[in-house]
Amino acid sequence: MSPVLRPRGLMASVTASSMALQGLALLCDPCCAAAPPLAVRRELLVQKEIIAAGITNPRVVQAMRTTPRHEFVPPVERERAYFDMALPIGAGQTISPPFVVAMMTQEIDPQLDDRVLEIGTGSGYQAAVLSPLVAEVYTVEIVEALGRAAAQRLSRLDYRNVHTRIGDGYQGWSEHAPFDKIIVTCSPEDVPRPLVGQLAEGGRMIIPLGERFQQRLYVFEKRNGALERKALRATFFVPMTGRAEDERQIVPDLAQPRLVHGGFEETVSGDPPGDHPPQDAEETLPVGWYYVRQGKVMADASAPEGDKVLAFENQTPGRRAHAMQAFGVDGRAVGSIDVQCFVRTERTVRGPTRDQQPGILLEFYGPSRAPVGQEWIGPLIGTSGWRRAARRVRVPSQARLAVIAVGLFGATGRMAFDAVQVTVATSIDQRRETHP
Repeated sequence: MSPVLRPRGLMASVTASSMALQGLALLCDPCCAAAPPLAVRRELLVQKEIIAAGITNPRVVQAMRTTPRHEFVPPVERERAYFDMALPIGAGQTISPPFVVAMMTQEIDPQLDDRVLEIGTGSGYQAAVLSPLVAEVYTVEIVEALGRAAAQRLSRLDYRNVHTRIGDGYQGWSEHAPFDKIIVTCSPEDVPRPLVGQLAEGGRMIIPLGERFQQRLYVFEKRNGALERKALRATFFVPMTGRAEDERQIVPDLAQPRLVHGGFEETVSGDPPGDHPPQDAEETLPVGWYYVRQGKVMADASAPEGDKVLAFENQTPGRRAHAMQAFGVDGRAVGSIDVQCFVRTERTVRGPTRDQQPGILLEFYGPSRAPVGQEWIGPLIGTSGWRRAARRVRVPSQARLAVIAVGLFGATGRMAFDAVQVTVATSIDQRRETHP
């Protein structure tokens, strides 16, 4: 699903990156001499990142509490299994953050007699969470190595009602249709038509749709043979490959990286729980930004651009307050980028750990979605009126993806952002001309 960062050593700036890019909560410090047992970490995750974030279905909470996520990640990632973050599972794919799994599961309202189709098996974690909640789970994975490994893992862990298949998820699994629920864990540009036909009348589907780096979660219900759509929140998933990728109409230019809606003039509807701001008549979530925590769009006559800003407030040290946006950038074509914005601070104070500092974070990822570099702008401490924060950042040659995050990151105080921009400073050709 999302890009992933590997915390190392003391959970300082690297952990801050994990928090920003994956919604990581510091449930425990892996550098401590005696880290809590995995079961304890899992319970802390459920309490701090599932229940506290607004998951209310008790059956879903119990499934998250009893599903051993550490069994569904590579051994090298096991110590991070109970952080609320995506982790790499091979073949450029990731296991989704636990909150996202719980939220998507709750949205389809699983019933004990449901037959559910999952598109994108990955390591099998989402299917395992669904297993005790429904009658049968049918899951399809296009990457053969991942699909076979997931099938073996699910069998070893005795998930008897989960059925796996290697194939293009675009086509669904017609032999076992219709399905009461469909859950899609990769992003096509539009709903694959075969899935519409395989969804039962009255059934529900949750799916991320959109461009490669600009996506939104939707819930569809089938009424009288047609889909009724409800928009949820902005998100970022790995793309659906196979036929869905062949049909993609909008292909981003990685040689011209850009952000969208950096002025926060547009807002979206939705029903975000927990740390997300409540919705009102003016709606407070920014378009194009995802994993928004304790942030909202506010009218501001002093805004440097337009009349709205993205504002954060946090009074609990260590609690997350940030927003993120992904964009494509090819380090083979782009030598450096200029990152800039306007920022205003009011009594901002560092959080309890060194990484919890207010500012702007930029993280780069390679073709396999492993991190290849990061850059901080900050810490932006204290009280200040609108000021320009900017930095020229060298793009690693391995980079194909970047994520920018803005916010408090566990610090306390108030903070506002406006006119966030990313532009190409130098191309590889320009760098070669300057340094022959």
